[in-house]
Amino acid sequence: MKYIDLHVHSNASDGSCTPEEVVDLAREAGLRYFALTDHDTVAGVEQAIAYADQFKDIDVIPGTELSCYYRNREIHIVGLFVDHRDPEFLSALKELEIARDNRNKKMVQNFVDAGIDLTMEELQHGNPNSIITRAHFARVLVEKGICRTKDEAFDKYLGIGCTFYLPKPQVTPEHVLSMICKAGGVAILAHPYSYHFSRSEVEALLDNLIPLGLSGMECYYSTYDMGQTQELRSIALSRNLLVSGGSDFHGAVKPDISIGVGRGNLRIPEKLLTMIWDSHK
Repeated sequence: MKYIDLHVHSNASDGSCTPEEVVDLAREAGLRYFALTDHDTVAGVEQAIAYADQFKDIDVIPGTELSCYYRNREIHIVGLFVDHRDPEFLSALKELEIARDNRNKKMVQNFVDAGIDLTMEELQHGNPNSIITRAHFARVLVEKGICRTKDEAFDKYLGIGCTFYLPKPQVTPEHVLSMICKAGGVAILAHPYSYHFSRSEVEALLDNLIPLGLSGMECYYSTYDMGQTQELRSIALSRNLLVSGGSDFHGAVKPDISIGVGRGNLRIPEKLLTMIWDSHK
């Protein structure tokens, strides 16, 4: 049986690996397909596809992961098979990038005002085109010795309700689902239990999002045990949703999560992609 990974990040957003390095790691892991799903961008997709084209054993699915808010709680929607060259889609992504950039600049200024020296250049880490997330802030805080770990950085400085946390612009699920659908993509709810929703809350969320264009849900994820996966599969199938999954690989940013296998036990069968593919045609 061949395996896939439909949730992967590169340094086009907050991963540590270049798109080419991600392709190499996917091949080493024996994956047949993986989706590059960087936050609010498709900037690394062309690189990954071009590099993978020289091999016969790996293919890259163009994707992205978009943030939005549902009842004042941030959730993520993965778009698979999006047209990463579509001008309207790229323009909409650019608007999200500008809003995110303005938020990041305010966060940097808040750190500076508090006496913590921090710059955008440090956050970009040599990649001026990178989409900056809170993970970038956490990395710099650890590098400067202000925090011992990235978890501590989130607990003390960056987490929701912490001193330096600023919410992202309140993008609606309607907006991001419309973006994905207009770009020809398949919209998948990412890691539903990562939002600390109960089963009934996940079901209510799905019932709100399905009429807006949601097509599937990640039931396989690095932090889920077999029971959670089976429960999410049951919820998805009861609503005729596509079943998806991915590791949420970030490289050194999440060193305990490897592409394709997560924390070691993740296995996402290729047949799930076949069903997603059929729905996309």
